[in-house]
Amino acid sequence: MRNRDSKHKFSLRERFGSFVYAGRGLKLLFREHNTWIHLVATLCVVIVGCWVSLTPIEWALSAILVGGVWVTEALNTAIERICDHVTPEMHPAIGRIKDIAAAAVLISAITAVVAGLCIFIPAIIDTVKQL
Repeated sequence: MRNRDSKHKFSLRERFGSFVYAGRGLKLLFREHNTWIHLVATLCVVIVGCWVSLTPIEWALSAILVGGVWVTEALNTAIERICDHVTPEMHPAIGRIKDIAAAAVLISAITAVVAGLCIFIPAIIDTVKQL
């Protein structure tokens, strides 16, 4: 492994390797139970979004909200794994760190739900009126 602080030439092979590592990370992320809950929620957003014909701006906002939840879930998982690696046994400080990381996911999910309701409720009402 090389020193990342030193300058080096641009390498397409290294850039491709970054995608390989990220793919491995996604594979690991999908071993988590909460990831599957997020996947179901994402599919619901896409299905309902198609049904109500979201505008491009509404799709963009929905994608940002959904992406935010996925990012916080991935970071939460990474933090939990680091904590488990540092000290596998129960430790009060590690427990608090994990709780704070989980709170970040909860905050992003609540934000996504509230903003999503602002987008989807009017769109659903309009769609139902047109039926």
